[in-house]
Amino acid sequence: MPLNIAQRHAWSLARTLMVCITLFHTGENYGVMTSDEYDGDTSNIVQVYDPFSR
Repeated sequence: MPLNIAQRHAWSLARTLMVCITLFHTGENYGVMTSDEYDGDTSNIVQVYDPFSR
């Protein structure tokens, strides 16, 4: 998915599920998943959304 859509989905998931969400780059697109399940290359991480940080 495009970056702007991935960012909105990531923040929404973090706030809804109250878990940390990782936004990562996958070549031409972006993906989101819970941070505890992400086991990919750390250099592909764009942002981590933490619902407890505010």
